[in-house]
Formats: sequence, C-alpha cells, structure tokens
Amino acid sequence: MSSPLVSIIIPAYNSAKYLAATIQSALDQTWANKEIIIVDDGSKDNTLAIAKGFESETVKVLSQENKGASAARNKGLSIAKGEYIQFLDADDLLSPNKIAAQLKKLNGSHDLVGICDTVYFPDGSNPDDFNKTTVWYSNDFDDPVDFLIKLYGGRYVGPEYGGMIQPNAWLTPRSVIDKSGLWNEMRNPDDDGEFFCRVLLASSGIRYSGEAVNYYRKFDSSGSSLSNRKDYESLSNILKSTDSKAENVLKRKDTPLVRMIFSRHYYENAFVFFPMYPDLVHEAEKKARKLAPHFGYNPFEDRGGSVYILSKLIGWKATKYLLYRKQLIVRSFK
Repeated sequence: MSSPLVSIIIPAYNSAKYLAATIQSALDQTWANKEIIIVDDGSKDNTLAIAKGFESETVKVLSQENKGASAARNKGLSIAKGEYIQFLDADDLLSPNKIAAQLKKLNGSHDLVGICDTVYFPDGSNPDDFNKTTVWYSNDFDDPVDFLIKLYGGRYVGPEYGGMIQPNAWLTPRSVIDKSGLWNEMRNPDDDGEFFCRVLLASSGIRYSGEAVNYYRKFDSSGSSLSNRKDYESLSNILKSTDSKAENVLKRKDTPLVRMIFSRHYYENAFVFFPMYPDLVHEAEKKARKLAPHFGYNPFEDRGGSVYILSKLIGWKATKYLLYRKQLIVRSFK
C-alpha cells in the first residue's frame, strides 16, 4: 500500500480545556504522512493561542469569525491536501492506530469509507476505563443504502439496528467528499448526520476496522453545546436535515419501509419541537403523514415506562405537555 496524505481537520470553538489533548492524539497517529488543520471558530477563550502553540509544518492553524463547526470544517477542507479526510472534534480523541488501521482496511480505495468503534466516556474520566460500544455495523457493507436504512430504521428493520455514529469514527476519501458536497453550514445539531448521509450515498461501501477506536467525550445534558440547543433556528434546521436525508435516500430506494422510517423521523422531529414551536410541529407532522398516511407513531413507544402507558391513555402531546410544564416548574425553584 502507498502512503497517502491524510488531513485531520479539527474545528474548535472555546475548546481551551480539551484542545491540547485532542491535537496530541492527532500528532500521535502512527500514520506518519499526515497534516493537521485546526480552525478556530471565533473562540472567546485562549483556544487560538493553544492551537498556535502547536503550529508547525505538520500543524496548520486557521481562524474565522464564529460561523459554526460545519463552516470551520469547510474552511479546513478548502486548504486540505490529503487524499483522505479525518474530522476530529476539539474535545475528542483518537487511538494512535486509528487512521493506520482504517487505511489498511480501505486498501487504497478512493470509493469506500472507513468506520470504527467508539468509546463513549464522561467528561472528567479516563477514556481507557470504558469499553467499546457493541455495534451492529462491525462488518463490511457494499450497499450504502442498506446501511443507512438499518441506521435510520432501527427496530423497524431489526432489534439490533439504529443508534448514532459519531463523526470522528469515519475516515473518508477526499474524492467521495468532492462527489457528495461540502458540509451544510446552517447551525444544526444534526449537521454530521446530514453530511455523512450524502457521503455514504456517494461512496461504494463501508469498511469496518475493529482495531481503530474513536473516543467521544460525553457532557452533562444540561450543557450549552449545540446538541442541546432548543432555539427556533437550530430546531428548524433539524427539520431541514431530515428533509435532505429523506430526499436523498428515497431517490435511491423508495419503498413502503423507507417511507415509514422517515415518517417516524418526522414524528420524532415533531416531538422535539412540541410544545415550543407549533408551526414546526405542524410542518413535521404534515410531512410524516404524506410519507406514510396509515403509519400511526407514538414517540413515547421507544422510551417506554410509565410515560408510555400515560401517552396511550391521553396521547403523546398531552403527555409531553405535562412533562414540559413539570420541567418549567422545577426550573422556577432552582
């Protein structure tokens, strides 16, 4: 196998606490032919200064006004010279052999995409104290559409399917990204889901490496990260991501099962939007019904417990509203 250049792109915003360890995990990659591109996204702390401290022939540092992680990744891509791209969030880590092991599996292909296992570890803990998550995709896939149906369909396809794939787990040929298109720069908790849906559909398959590991730092859900944002802009952009994924997958395979899968995703969108933004709830439900008119989905089905029983009696909206009011009351006493 030749020794292709790999570009490791790290978008960073107010990441001073974690950035040095993240950069070091990129530098520690056993794959020697690499460049590291750090894009500071208008940080207000000393993120940029920390990044500059690593600047070298191997490590390039860029900065921009705050536009979001997707825009920062695109800025990194604009100067990246690598044949393969490794995205790495500024608070996460990679095992030293991550890139080398995935390149071994890709075996010089510029059409296949690499994937690996992820260790989820709480902030403040040692990532080595936690085991890899058992995953259904610990195999090679030659059909990206089938892979996405299993990922998005979850239990509707089989009990083992579904879940989340964190973006650092992928290793992607630049040629596939050129074919799929850049990151959508709207601020969106599902920016990676929308992007990698297009990436996989532009590929010829997925290759799994059991040796490589991605370490994903988990934060308290009460944090202020983009994934916890509940503002109108970010939630409306979630709906746009669902639109993009549904449209792109249905172009490749339009069946009752796929329509039901995305109908469920729209109902899940409506659940997240309710009761704060009635117009988004209405739009999501309308799209869900259009895809699968006879599919009745209760978002509490996948959550189970007593709230599911209650939702069967009074409906999911009434149940969610009671929980919403309870949350507001609890907050008022804090």
